[in-house]
Amino acid sequence: MATTYRIDGQRFQAAQTIEDYIDAADKNQEFWRGMYRTTRVPDELVARARAVPGVWNLLALSEHWCGDAVNSVPVIARLAELIPGARFHVLGRDANPDVMDAHRTRGTRSIPVVMVFDQEFLELGWWGPRPHRLQEWFLDEGARLERPDRSRRIREWYARDRGRSAQQEVLALVEAAAAAG
Repeated sequence: MATTYRIDGQRFQAAQTIEDYIDAADKNQEFWRGMYRTTRVPDELVARARAVPGVWNLLALSEHWCGDAVNSVPVIARLAELIPGARFHVLGRDANPDVMDAHRTRGTRSIPVVMVFDQEFLELGWWGPRPHRLQEWFLDEGARLERPDRSRRIREWYARDRGRSAQQEVLALVEAAAAAG
């Protein structure tokens, strides 16, 4: 999703690194650590990520309690580590309502959101709150399920996918920004 949002560079710099964000987790810390520690980026995505030119600032909006965030933010952080000119930081959604309100999904404050900024901190696009196929399911079939069953099915989807969809979608967003730039 393309926007004309701009964030202050100092605000980006003040945001947490993924390591600091995980260390500060007050919920699900071991799950966050495990996801970050065990995430791998498929070889074909590694090659594409390493080929992205330019300087990119990726900023995630997240909260420690969010199941979608714990399944996506660490895997996207691992991808960002492979892009030569990329920096990845994390802001808390609840402490940054202005940023969240500029990135609502269907009118809701759904997270995670990952924004791609150029070196001047102009946003060139954003991703979230779930991989496209999972979000389609969530809005259709998933919306008709009771919460416990829906949550179980979402966890199963993430376990099968292993972060690949989120990595592919965010990488495509960064590649498009680089091609346009």
